[in-house]
Amino acid sequence: MSPIIAALVAAVGTWSLYRISRGLTQGARRHGFRTGQVGSACMVSLAHGTNDAQKTMGVITLALIANGTLAPGSNAPFWVILSCALAISIGTYLGGWRVIRTLGKGLVEIESPQGMAAESSSAAIILLSASFGYSLSTTHVATGSIIGTGLGKRGADVRWNVAGRMAAAWVFTLPAAAVVGALAYWLAHSIKGSPGVILLLIVLVAFAGVIYWRSRAAKVDHNNVNDEWTGGVAPSEPEPASAA
Repeated sequence: MSPIIAALVAAVGTWSLYRISRGLTQGARRHGFRTGQVGSACMVSLAHGTNDAQKTMGVITLALIANGTLAPGSNAPFWVILSCALAISIGTYLGGWRVIRTLGKGLVEIESPQGMAAESSSAAIILLSASFGYSLSTTHVATGSIIGTGLGKRGADVRWNVAGRMAAAWVFTLPAAAVVGALAYWLAHSIKGSPGVILLLIVLVAFAGVIYWRSRAAKVDHNNVNDEWTGGVAPSEPEPASAA
């Protein structure tokens, strides 16, 4: 339900922001809301760490308690907190540009008021959910918010085919994660002890390396993340200059 709720909140927020700022010039509106986006983006970053990193920390801490390494009721050790923070930061750094391009260009061509509305609604929903102890996906909520900004702005074009592909990927990841988790447990449990864990780590690192290497075939970074959307995540290659 989180993407749907986020879409509704962002749609109302977007309509309200354009209504409130209707007397401003396009330049003044763009400048003002870009400044406001600094604060809303910071809130999304806070919400991301409050929610997504906590889920990983919770799973690892629960496993340590189940294994008897930690006593019941123990807090997450510092090394778990540090490892999860580094993992989510490195993952965002390595693969974040592709997600940024899909959300920022693929779903809706957003302006600064829409960006501030999407970020503010995403942060509010995630932080509220975290205060109740409910885990959400930041990407799911942000996707719903961005779609909502397209619904809340008159004349905006929402690319529903892209949204549909993302929703299909979300559905697929649930059974896929279950299968990979079962295979990982089977491999580690069959070999037993530290050798099984080390072998599993090597396999997972190698698999992640192959995925990263494949993604470099169509590189997305700060140089082309805002290029015109051509139907896929990777921007089209620039045409070579014609000879004089």
